[in-house]
Amino acid sequence: MNIMNALLILIDSIVDIYIFTLLAYVIASWLVSFNIVNPWQPFVRMILQTLERIHEPLLSRIRAVLPALGGLDLSPIIVLLAVQFLRNLLFEYAQ
Repeated sequence: MNIMNALLILIDSIVDIYIFTLLAYVIASWLVSFNIVNPWQPFVRMILQTLERIHEPLLSRIRAVLPALGGLDLSPIIVLLAVQFLRNLLFEYAQ
């Protein structure tokens, strides 16, 4: 049972990191959109590209299914809700 608990804690930590980086990606994209951060600086570009490589495969699939809402992008909210749902489901069936 200890191995199962350790595995659940590891999965929970990975999910936490994914959620944190998704929030960082959303905030960084806002900062670029409002011209607060210069996306042409090498360090900023490296961070943005890394976050984009992590999250865009999933976000683009959700955007393909969602109807167009103008400038409003709901895909990060849907990903956050789905990840939280799967986390709760995992812990519910693990006990």
